[in-house]
Amino acid sequence: MVDATESRAGRKGEVIFALATGAGRAAIAIMRASGPGAQEVLAALCGGRVPQPRHAGLRALHHEGEHLDDAMVLWLPGPRSYTGEDGFELHLHAGPAVIDRVALALTALGARPAEAGEFTRRAVQAGRLDLLQAEAIADLVEAESDSQRQQALAQADGALSRVYEGWSETLKTLLAHQEALIDFPDEDLPEEVEQALTRRLDALRDALQAHLSDKRGEIVRRGLTVVIAGAPNVGKSSLLNHLAGYDAAIVTHRAGTTRDVIAIDWLFHGVRLRLVDTAGGGGG
Repeated sequence: MVDATESRAGRKGEVIFALATGAGRAAIAIMRASGPGAQEVLAALCGGRVPQPRHAGLRALHHEGEHLDDAMVLWLPGPRSYTGEDGFELHLHAGPAVIDRVALALTALGARPAEAGEFTRRAVQAGRLDLLQAEAIADLVEAESDSQRQQALAQADGALSRVYEGWSETLKTLLAHQEALIDFPDEDLPEEVEQALTRRLDALRDALQAHLSDKRGEIVRRGLTVVIAGAPNVGKSSLLNHLAGYDAAIVTHRAGTTRDVIAIDWLFHGVRLRLVDTAGGGGG
């Protein structure tokens, strides 16, 4: 039996491809590929006419004598690419038949469909991204509010990584100083030296605890659920409709109109809220 980890490791040298644009009707679909041998695959599709690196070129794509599509082609040699490997993009016409036929051609040329997240995994393995930046890219793709977008971009730019790296360097410095105190106990060092080390270590501990207890980033990332609760017929559904800007819940003068839980998504100052209208308590 082949170990799953070994199997994945053995596949790292393969050319992978995936559709970078979403499913559904559109004018353009972007197919991207990455891996050693990507240039040979691209050359086979383009009849040997690979564009200059990082310059778009219009090319007729062929495979086994069949004209597949006329596409805008980008050749992205490593290490200056997303994954750090050689790669390319095909900006295709977005008809499903075009996409399927190009995918079949890529497979016939030795490439394979990428696993979920494999492009980013290769970028991390190549040192192009760290794990925090990889997580931020996933958050950016899923961002629904401007606050989520801003937070994900800052993290992708390495803001959080730089904070952690600063803490790591501080800890290494403190450790080196403490080891010096242990290794040279006979040295007549002022008591203030050890006190200064203790103060810096306390400050680092406080910074870590404050960071762990700060939930603002998680609130921006995941949003909040807000439940509108109260007695029957006090205006809970009217409030929900007012915030939603449309009639999400039925409103009448009869008590107990709302029988089921009604929920809507709402953005408040960039934070995604899930507003939940409940049936009134106390009967009706």
